[in-house]
Amino acid sequence: MIRSYRELVVWQKAMDLLVDVYRDTRCFPSEERYGLTSQMRRAAVSIPSNIAEGQMRLTTGEFRQFLGNARGSLGELSTQIEASRRLGFLEPDKAGCLVLPCDEIGRMINGLLTSLRQR
Repeated sequence: MIRSYRELVVWQKAMDLLVDVYRDTRCFPSEERYGLTSQMRRAAVSIPSNIAEGQMRLTTGEFRQFLGNARGSLGELSTQIEASRRLGFLEPDKAGCLVLPCDEIGRMINGLLTSLRQR
């Protein structure tokens, strides 16, 4: 039984992704500070935050709702990574290094949602 969201591998991977997004957006143009830089960072923070908040809630239904929010933020981030690549703010290899963990985290969230439905 999981006692803390910190034990969830999906939360740990989402935290790693958050750090990578912050690192990789440092080189974005300064005029993007309130544009893609801010949006990507907010989405990246939202993913592990929603996983943590949901796990701390009292019911499985609430946890599932917050996992859905995390999945939505993951979709936002993936889209923003692609936009950044197309605009030339991210090199294709760096974008790929961010998309891979997004895909993995998405699969993990979906697996967790499936396991919670079976309870």
